[in-house]
Amino acid sequence: MKSIAVFCGSSSGNNGIYKEQAVLLGETLAQKRIRLIYGGGKVGLMGVIANAALGAGGHVTGVIPGFLQTREVAHDNLTEMFRVDSMHERKALIDTLSDGVIAMPGGFGTLDELFEMLTWGQLGLHQKPVGLLNINGYFSHILKAIETMVNEGFLKEINRDMVLVCEDIHDLLHKMSTYRAPDVPKWI
Repeated sequence: MKSIAVFCGSSSGNNGIYKEQAVLLGETLAQKRIRLIYGGGKVGLMGVIANAALGAGGHVTGVIPGFLQTREVAHDNLTEMFRVDSMHERKALIDTLSDGVIAMPGGFGTLDELFEMLTWGQLGLHQKPVGLLNINGYFSHILKAIETMVNEGFLKEINRDMVLVCEDIHDLLHKMSTYRAPDVPKWI
């Protein structure tokens, strides 16, 4: 993988471990010469990961809709920044630019981005690995909900297995590097 999209909060959360892990992920991507693709903000975990990757000599690409430039306060010092008109264009361009996706803790926007990438993978629109960095068990309840989807017949096990979950950055990157998308010619 040459580039990874990271979806994460425009807030930093209440526990310092989220910022620590964002720094570690940004530095790790830079050290492995993997380009960071993200939402382009300089606040919250978004800013933390971008600054960490840049500080370690990494290449960082931001994608931000024009209307969020002042709300999320667009990062001024990225390697490159793409400005788009809508959230839909943001997600589409991030998908185009990335070889894989990692979700870190965040709010509705992070979950929206995560589930859109999973849906696109389920539909065969991409074959990229989608990982959850389950810091401090942050995504555990969501994983239980996904299991309920399988148990109640709304999601196939093969699609559940598309979600790569780790608490350790290096383990997650390894899982992502060996990921093979399911070969499902018809998903319904």
